[in-house]
Amino acid sequence: MSEKSLSLKEIAEELKGAGKIILTGHENPDGDAVGSTLGLMHLLCAMGKDASVVFDDTLPFFLSYLPGFDEITRPAETEADILLVLDTQTDRIGKTLEKVHAKHLINIDHHKTNAGEVFDHYIEPDAAATCEIVYKLQKELYTPFTKEAATCIYTGLATDTGFFRYANTSPLTMRAAADLMACGAVPNKIAESLDEKPYQTILDIAQSLTHIERFADGRAAGIFLDYEMASKMETTEGFIDYVRIIQGVEIACLMKMKSETFARVSMRSKGVDVAAIASKFGGGGHTCAAGCSIEKRFDEAKKEIAAEITKSLEARA
Repeated sequence: MSEKSLSLKEIAEELKGAGKIILTGHENPDGDAVGSTLGLMHLLCAMGKDASVVFDDTLPFFLSYLPGFDEITRPAETEADILLVLDTQTDRIGKTLEKVHAKHLINIDHHKTNAGEVFDHYIEPDAAATCEIVYKLQKELYTPFTKEAATCIYTGLATDTGFFRYANTSPLTMRAAADLMACGAVPNKIAESLDEKPYQTILDIAQSLTHIERFADGRAAGIFLDYEMASKMETTEGFIDYVRIIQGVEIACLMKMKSETFARVSMRSKGVDVAAIASKFGGGGHTCAAGCSIEKRFDEAKKEIAAEITKSLEARA
């Protein structure tokens, strides 16, 4: 069967007819990836399905409060009726595709750089988060939100919209958040869990801030962490937000070396299309939030990403 675009109703019918369903998301998982997979898992389990979540990467500790977090495993050789890939393209799920032998693969995503060229899919670039799509899918599944599902899905909405401060926040996003609150999600508790950081992380933030560099005539700034420094930090989640709020900065970036020859880059903007920049390095994302990887040594990777960011800003001058 050739790949095709599915409606949420069609996906719901597929899920209703399945027995064993495995859900997964992208490497370097964030709140939306983990929240959408766990949230949908809770909905499916409430329907009597054998549903579970796998990630082929280390999970961020700051999401450990999510119901079902401890049940997430690494992918292992297994069979399933459906493999659901959420919040990413299928090329960013590690070895999950190799190890999970599913009769049907369905991809649900909200990234505009996901062209949906492989496997059956539902791509909605205007959605604030994949969790917003899961919220809409719930209405087609005709199963009520549990407190556990609501907490997970609210988390994805909150993290991908900067707690409803980013431009991707829509009236639907706010209505979804209100509905999820009514179903048991507690925003202040979720915010406290997400904001709380280990003492060492605070020290790492302080150290990383000394490495902020401005470029492109002050219109861009970034934190650039070589392998020696990055390898000592357990997480860099949220570090880029401190760069993003610098006055005059239109594009913020965080580059950290995962090895001596492999850099991972995150970008945020106030309107410039950073997904277009990321795509030049094989990455993707959204207009105002994107990421990519560069297989170069620190100095060369830093030079290349800074040059592309500068070029993009100069084109808008």
